[in-house]
Amino acid sequence: MNLKPLGDRVVVEHVEQSDKSAGGVFLPDTAKEKPQEGIVRAVGTGRVLESGTKLPMDVKVDDRIIYSKYSGSEVKVDGKELLIISEKDVLAIVDKVPAGV
Repeated sequence: MNLKPLGDRVVVEHVEQSDKSAGGVFLPDTAKEKPQEGIVRAVGTGRVLESGTKLPMDVKVDDRIIYSKYSGSEVKVDGKELLIISEKDVLAIVDKVPAGV
């Protein structure tokens, strides 16, 4: 992928939601909510503060994140739907729970 975000921007690939609800009911595309979870595919260099120092990014490539529902700009690169968001729109990094815990 030849997409390099600037500043404190992050490129995110959507994580597909399940077609089935927790209760086992199949959901049509129109009933699904806008995705809020994704995988970070590229990160910018960080935000520059007024003092001129650069604030490093908290997220890194391949982090699984949860982001604000209606944030960012959607783009299509190499046939993939991607979202470019500001780091401030990242709400959390999802840690995988180790097996057996």
